[in-house]
Amino acid sequence: PAWTRPTDAFPITRDIWYVGSEGLAAYLIKTRNGAILIDGTMRANVPGIERNIVRAGVRLKDVRYILVSHAHFDHADGVAALAKATGAQVLVGRADLAAMRTGIPPGEVSYGVIRFPAVPGARGLADGQRIALGGVTLTAFATPGHTPGCTSYRMMSAGKRVVFPCSVSVAGNHLIGNRRYPGIVAGYRLSFDRLARERADIVLPAHAEAADLIGRHQRGEGFERPELLGEIAAKSRTAFDAELTKQQAAAKK
Repeated sequence: PAWTRPTDAFPITRDIWYVGSEGLAAYLIKTRNGAILIDGTMRANVPGIERNIVRAGVRLKDVRYILVSHAHFDHADGVAALAKATGAQVLVGRADLAAMRTGIPPGEVSYGVIRFPAVPGARGLADGQRIALGGVTLTAFATPGHTPGCTSYRMMSAGKRVVFPCSVSVAGNHLIGNRRYPGIVAGYRLSFDRLARERADIVLPAHAEAADLIGRHQRGEGFERPELLGEIAAKSRTAFDAELTKQQAAAKK
């Protein structure tokens, strides 16, 4: 239920605002030449995201880019509607580009295929590609596994290093015999290593509860937590290893 429960916009730094729902994050990055939105969450959340963008002091038509963390319905379902409302260019990791353009998620999962509205005009991002707007630069870096094109982003804001990590949870993914994504295990392991090496003062994940963002805002606490990204990587690696062992045992039966 928290995925579609509205919440009011609030600032994280002077440049970055939280504009998503209680459970699914969407982030607005304000620049002098417009704004960048990260993730569109679900279609049910689009009116709330639009209201929050305006509450953050940005006109919808001034959103220039929508960056997608990965092509799953809970993060990409609202992207087509938001792109239409804003006129923004949609960017996604190259390995998820076909999924974004067709609305068919990549890989094979235990809960079946959940489609989302296609964005035929989406463009792909390469590992290490930079997105610059109005004096702000984000760098995309590939963190595959959860999806082939799962992409994290880093930037500087108010002198702090900010990372928006893509999900590294298994979340129903078939780790064994995944015909649509045979490199899934290697992808996860690459991403655990990358995120463990990454340094971030502020960590802003695709699911708000992973950083307790709503709670910290309500309690008036800061968002600076340099240890958090390493903790997320370590916990996710442990959970992944356990699930891989489980699926390997099941495959032998």
